[in-house]
Amino acid sequence: MTAARKDDREDRLTVCLKYLLFVFNFLFWVGGAAVLGVGIWTLVEKSDYLSLLASSTFVVSAYILILAGGLVVVTGFLGCCAVIREQRSCLSTYFFCLLLIFLIELVAGVLAYVYYQRLSEELKQNLNQTMADNYAQPGREAITLAVDRLQQDFKCCGSNHSHDWMASAYVSSKQAEDRVVPDSCCKTITPRCGRRDHPSNIYKVEGGCITKLEQFLADHLLVIGSVGIGVACLQVCGMVFISCLYRRIKMESY
Repeated sequence: MTAARKDDREDRLTVCLKYLLFVFNFLFWVGGAAVLGVGIWTLVEKSDYLSLLASSTFVVSAYILILAGGLVVVTGFLGCCAVIREQRSCLSTYFFCLLLIFLIELVAGVLAYVYYQRLSEELKQNLNQTMADNYAQPGREAITLAVDRLQQDFKCCGSNHSHDWMASAYVSSKQAEDRVVPDSCCKTITPRCGRRDHPSNIYKVEGGCITKLEQFLADHLLVIGSVGIGVACLQVCGMVFISCLYRRIKMESY
């Protein structure tokens, strides 16, 4: 009787582990969808701004999340098959897939955190020069579009101040037609409205566009890091459950 009760208790434990893994797989899919969504959202929403960044770390972090999210969706099906079939080889494969995705997401989270620390300094060092040297220049259409959208979306003018445009290649050229700022600085855009830099006509924001762009990127990096590390922690729980079920199946096979 004692042996029968022990076997019955062990069977219930195995069933409990299987249900826990099914619940984990559901949460895993939800987390994977969140990771994939955040990665795509990071690249799609206001993606024009990415051409203004000197470093590719922000973009790389987003692509890593998209890769990890795609792997999560595919791996989730493998997890269900592994739990249903109760084969140690399937569980082992599932475990190592989780470990790989865990490392990928951890890398994305760490990259986002590191870039978050360097973001302010990078923008201060590079944004003003990027805008001044490249705006409305031949072959720099992407940067020109990014600057125009940046100034209109964030209602700002110049990297630090509207006066920054006075030292730009654009304002110094004949193409400017006596403009002192690009027309995208204007509160209401009309042809050649950039000739007048009075506060009633153009945006004059304390800190300029650097402050606005820094806050925008910082918010995105915070989401990237939080989602990446959060889902990675969830996967640690999954790997623990898999290890326990693997041991139960191994014990029952003898």
